[in-house]
Amino acid sequence: MLRRLLRIWPRTRSRVRSEKEKITRHSRPACGRQAQGKEALSTQRIAKKGEEIDGMRKKVTVVGGGFVGSTTAQRIVDRELADVVLTDILDGPPAGKALDMMESGPITRTDSRATGISTANGDYSATANSDVVVITAGFPRKPGMSRDDLLKANYDVVKAVVEQIVRHSPNCIIIVVTNPLDAMAQAAWKVSGFPKSRVLGMAGVLDSARMSAFVAMECKVSVENVHSFVLGGHGDDMVPLPRYSTVAGIPLPDLLKKERIDAIVERTRKGGAEIVNLLKTGSAYYAPSAAAVEMVEAILKDKKKILPCAVYLDGEYGIKGLFVGVPVKLGAKGVEEIIQIKLTAEENMALQKSAGSVKELVSVLGI
Repeated sequence: MLRRLLRIWPRTRSRVRSEKEKITRHSRPACGRQAQGKEALSTQRIAKKGEEIDGMRKKVTVVGGGFVGSTTAQRIVDRELADVVLTDILDGPPAGKALDMMESGPITRTDSRATGISTANGDYSATANSDVVVITAGFPRKPGMSRDDLLKANYDVVKAVVEQIVRHSPNCIIIVVTNPLDAMAQAAWKVSGFPKSRVLGMAGVLDSARMSAFVAMECKVSVENVHSFVLGGHGDDMVPLPRYSTVAGIPLPDLLKKERIDAIVERTRKGGAEIVNLLKTGSAYYAPSAAAVEMVEAILKDKKKILPCAVYLDGEYGIKGLFVGVPVKLGAKGVEEIIQIKLTAEENMALQKSAGSVKELVSVLGI
């Protein structure tokens, strides 16, 4: 047995040595042109991979660099939802705000890019191929300015913006935040020529959030337990629905007395004005921007999320040819479904009254 092992051992060592040499030969670094070729190929692969990653990132344009617009842009960047282009007619502030957002990236751990541009010269080319455009630009109501004056001034702003957006981002979804919101959403839809599913207004999300905040304060519970429902136009005629509002699934009327619910409903309707009175100058921007971003996220992530938004109604709820706040399913295609819920006679009357107020504004504009 020993003699047999001694005869086999040299051959075995020879085979092992041969295999090692093969492995070493193949694992040696390439040199000369071969090395340069492999290095170049590796670099090309990395660059290509980077391009694919950049190509996958969504793009959102926020028109209007004021408090609402800049805060909306910041929230989108901080949550890494998309790259953002912030525009304003001023030269300097949008670029400065965008740079400030970029410099916060290493702290907030976000790689979303922010760019700020001035559109004073009418150049919107930097906004090209946006997936979503949020319009916050417009004039605030000034002393001595009538409602109709404000309406026409902001119509001119929205019209000019939408014409440029359509030119540079013909496949985008438009979210209107400019007031008076429902009428401005209708104007944006009319000017754009887009399908009704791709133009919507931010109102119900904000109004419902305000109601939820007031309910949570009253019940002394987490806001996460509260779900509120507000329909109609974004104004004094909005329609909060306590019957469809819940705390941990419990209908609000089962938890609070009618007088407390009525107080919450009234405060919700006056929510924007309450903040204006407290600020003295300016209006709300934290909650409006958060509401706009929730809509943006639902679209970019195709969440199929049901949210109250101002959308074009073509017979739903007995309303035809107007933008009014109702629950819709939001996804990658924009408004993917209008959800119709059963209303009591009183609730329906309130909704029709709210729609009537929107119709008055639209009639002034002649659209």
